[in-house]
Amino acid sequence: MKSIDLRTITLLCGLAVIVALVFIWQGNAYGLRMLVEASCLAIVALGLNIQWGYAGLFNAGVMGFIAIAAFGTMLISYPLNPVFWQSEAPGLLGRMGLIIVIGGAITFLLSRSNRYGVPKKLRTVLTIIAGATTYLMAESALEPAAAIIEQNSGFVGGFGLPVWLGWLVGGLFAAVLAWFIGRITLGLRSDYLAIATLGIAEIVRAFLKNADWLTRGTLTVSPLPSPVPTATEIGFIAARSAYLCVTAAMIVVIFVLLQRGWASPWGRMMRAIRDNELAAEAVGKDVNRRRLEMFVLGNFIVGIGGAALVTFGGIFDPSGFSPINHTFLVLIMVVLGGSGNNLGAIFGALLVYIIWTMSEPAALFLFQHGANLIQQVFDIAPPADLPTRALQMRVFVIGLTIILVLRFAPKGLLPEKVTKYE
Repeated sequence: MKSIDLRTITLLCGLAVIVALVFIWQGNAYGLRMLVEASCLAIVALGLNIQWGYAGLFNAGVMGFIAIAAFGTMLISYPLNPVFWQSEAPGLLGRMGLIIVIGGAITFLLSRSNRYGVPKKLRTVLTIIAGATTYLMAESALEPAAAIIEQNSGFVGGFGLPVWLGWLVGGLFAAVLAWFIGRITLGLRSDYLAIATLGIAEIVRAFLKNADWLTRGTLTVSPLPSPVPTATEIGFIAARSAYLCVTAAMIVVIFVLLQRGWASPWGRMMRAIRDNELAAEAVGKDVNRRRLEMFVLGNFIVGIGGAALVTFGGIFDPSGFSPINHTFLVLIMVVLGGSGNNLGAIFGALLVYIIWTMSEPAALFLFQHGANLIQQVFDIAPPADLPTRALQMRVFVIGLTIILVLRFAPKGLLPEKVTKYE
């Protein structure tokens, strides 16, 4: 087992001191809530780390994968809606699903028809026609079903299954979406992946926001079932402590599996592809296939972490997903912690989320005391919007933090340790 160096021990001890100060200042309930949310984002950061740190894939649409995973969790774990199941809407939706399956199969077979002698241009035209026809037929089948659902039962509801199953299904939803994106973009230049993921994230959010029959749209779905006893049953402190134990156990399992994978021949192959793509191709490695594996696996982990985060909040709100909270904050966590280092990703997630959440109360504290001092000395009344100004300081402090880290520790506070083989 590798020993932990003095720098890592010092940073971890410093982080523990900061966490303890937050508990003392804000109380146990607030501190536990912060740690639970940070631990969920640490899982998301681990997923992003194996994409960016292991394979060099720039995923700019983390928000979209979190949103689709949250939807999957809501669909699986939310209680059944008996009004929906007693109506004719399930039959209409089944008819739409059958159209999609048959149309999708025909479209897929036509896309492979060049193998049987069909010219490529004709294959492309036939595939587009089949895909468009399938879409129009499915859309026409959906309209009456959606109208009945919204009028009678509000939305379809869920399946009432265990929450942990919902997290796994949410991760699978994110992985399937990643597979489709990766199949199209990973063979192109790296910046196309960033553009595609950024666009897909916005499409996913817009779809979930407007599909009222499926997600209730802006009306939101709550309360989401919890995997542990709720606050009304055992109190805030105990409920949040139990949830923290669950997320901490998930981090440990994912961390150990990733560390073992990174130290295996598969991990060495991924490092070779990341560091010298041409050399890896020269020795017979299928670069695109391996990158697709990392992209799908990373988004599966991102989906699980995002599903756990939304479940903890207790509400599914498609409008609540934002690029700054669910994409760029996670990217900063990985960069600040040290890309390519799983421990660095966890450390960065905790540190950045503490800075993000504590910037507002710390800034408000300084503003109020500074304003009182100025009023006493110069007799100038303080502005009335100090809380609003303090809230905006979060973005400034995070920006300043990442600038300082990139200036003095460009590889992150806990950079990847290069392993040498003799």
